[in-house]
Amino acid sequence: MASIFRFKQFEVDQSNCAMKINTDGVLLASLVDTDGARRMLDVGTGTGVIALMLAQRMIDSQVEAVEIDELAAEMASRNFNNSIFKDRLVLHATAFQHLQISDHYDLIVSNPPFYTDSLHNPDVRKKLARHTDLDFFRELLQFASSYLTSNGKIVLILPTQLAETVIALAVEHRLYRTAEIEISSFVGEPVIRKIVTFERMPNTTVDRREFVIYKSRGVYSDSYKNALAPYFLAF
Repeated sequence: MASIFRFKQFEVDQSNCAMKINTDGVLLASLVDTDGARRMLDVGTGTGVIALMLAQRMIDSQVEAVEIDELAAEMASRNFNNSIFKDRLVLHATAFQHLQISDHYDLIVSNPPFYTDSLHNPDVRKKLARHTDLDFFRELLQFASSYLTSNGKIVLILPTQLAETVIALAVEHRLYRTAEIEISSFVGEPVIRKIVTFERMPNTTVDRREFVIYKSRGVYSDSYKNALAPYFLAF
C-alpha cells in the first residue's frame, strides 16, 4: 500500500523512500528566505517534498532537485510529475558533484539525510561525521561557491554541534554565515537544530532568531502552525 502524505496543493508518495517526510525538511522549506530566488536547487531531495514546497512558495521559480538514490529519485520524479508545479520542477538522478550546470543558482538548500536522526545515537554519528561525512559538506560548500549567483545563498538544516563545524568549513570556501534559526522542541530547552544561511559576503552581525516547535506536549506552537499552514491540511 502506498504511503501518501497529502498537502494542501500537492501530495507526496514516500513508499519507496528510505528518508520519509520529517520535521527537519518541512521546517527548512517553510522557513528559508526565498526572497529573489528564481532558480533553486534541493540537494538530496528524497521524496521531493522540499522542492515541492519551494515551488509552491515561489510561483515564478524554477526548482531543480538532485537525488543519488535510484528508488528515491524515481519516486521524487513521480511526485513532481503528479503535481501542479511539474513544469517548474526538474529531477536529476545523480550526485550533485556530477551535475551538468548550465546556469547559477540563487538558492541551494539541503536537509542532509544522514543527520536527520543524529541525536538518537550521538557517539556513532559524531565519529562517522569526523571521519567520513564531512567530505560531503566540503564538496557541497565547494559546489555552492562555484555555482551560486553573486547574491545567492546556501541554506542547510543541521544538528547544533555539526552546524558549528560546517560554519568553520564554509569560511574555507569563502562562504559566510549570515543568518541562523535556532530550533528547540520546547521553550527553554536546548537547541536541537539550526537552519544556517551562508552567503559570499559576510555580515557584520549574524541575523539570529529562535523557533520553538511545541507549545506543550503534543501541542504545536503558533509559530510552527503559522509556518506550515500554507502546506499542511491539519492547519
